Amino acid sequence: MKKTLLAAALVAGFAGLTGVAQAETSVTLYGLLDSGIGYQQFRGTNEDTGSSVKARNIGLLSGGQSSNRWGLKGTEDLGDGLKAVFVLENGFDIGTGTSSNSTSTGTNRFFGRQATVGLMSDAWGRLDFGRQTNIATKYFAWAASPFGTDYSQAQVGTAFSAAANQRYDNMIMYQTPSFSGFQFGVGYSFNADGNQQFKKSGGEQPNTRAWTTGLRYTNGPIAAALVYDQFKSADTATVIGDRDVSVKSWSIGGSYDFEVVKVFAGFGQTRNGWFTLPSALLPSKVAGYYGADVGNLIAADGAKINSYTLGLSAPVGINGKVLAGWTMADPRRSANGSDERGSKQNVYSLAYTYALSKRTDLYAIGSYAQHVAFADDLKSTFIGAGVRHQF
Repeated sequence: MKKTLLAAALVAGFAGLTGVAQAETSVTLYGLLDSGIGYQQFRGTNEDTGSSVKARNIGLLSGGQSSNRWGLKGTEDLGDGLKAVFVLENGFDIGTGTSSNSTSTGTNRFFGRQATVGLMSDAWGRLDFGRQTNIATKYFAWAASPFGTDYSQAQVGTAFSAAANQRYDNMIMYQTPSFSGFQFGVGYSFNADGNQQFKKSGGEQPNTRAWTTGLRYTNGPIAAALVYDQFKSADTATVIGDRDVSVKSWSIGGSYDFEVVKVFAGFGQTRNGWFTLPSALLPSKVAGYYGADVGNLIAADGAKINSYTLGLSAPVGINGKVLAGWTMADPRRSANGSDERGSKQNVYSLAYTYALSKRTDLYAIGSYAQHVAFADDLKSTFIGAGVRHQF
């Protein structure tokens, strides 16, 4: 009888310890699936040959509202308010099942959207190591535009290239806790794209160094952000164009929610190059226009581009929402003394989303872009509709 009672007590004790361990450590599988039907057309004139260029694609749409992804995230309670944290996130094309993230040399990243490990505390903030989005994407994109980094070519990154889901490899990032709505973040990348390389004695710097910082304020109906990014081009394939040039970008923007409508605005400037043009607007999709490298980091000494955005969102009924926005990237000064500054790129977008549940919604999007990638005669028309599910 005593042995039976002892065994029962031991089983109960182990069950209790297991419960405590589960409470202190958690790992979550999450993801987002987005697909539908889409149409996109590029039309223009090749500036070198003068010939007409036209390309269109009608069919399955992958990520019309949000990019497809799945991931793992976890925390472990280390005591005294300190936690170990990690995030592993993969991006993929739902039409083919293939990875959607690669390096400048074409190497696929398995966890291309994020791969970080770090420490977090409510008292002193969060420190992350690994591949992750920059501060402009985290703080500015959603404060200055109703589309944020979503909705294909409607996203704010078409004009604010540093906020176009810009990710840096090999980065250390620190973010403070929120103090009365204010939060500060700063990050430094030892090589923005690809593995860190050894610098040989007397040789040029083979790594593209980058850093990102910003301040945001979120309180009630107000959201605002001021951000800054910079990278220095190295003697590698990571950056297109000039070498040993510092490309700089700053942006300021915000929004105010009047409940019946939420308004957004933003302004910024990029000097000596460009960060990343969203893949939805890559002219390389049109045969005879540009090379496939247009989407990478670009260094162009002397260039100056001003960026603008205006937008609004408004609820429609109980479950619906309409979004409208405009972005413009205006090349104010050409690179390397050239007389050709390029044309102002304008993007006009309208979208509607209807929530079927907390995890599933339907959406429709229409967007028109002119002077794509600053080309004098290149336009893009995008129309899509689909379903998005989060788990």
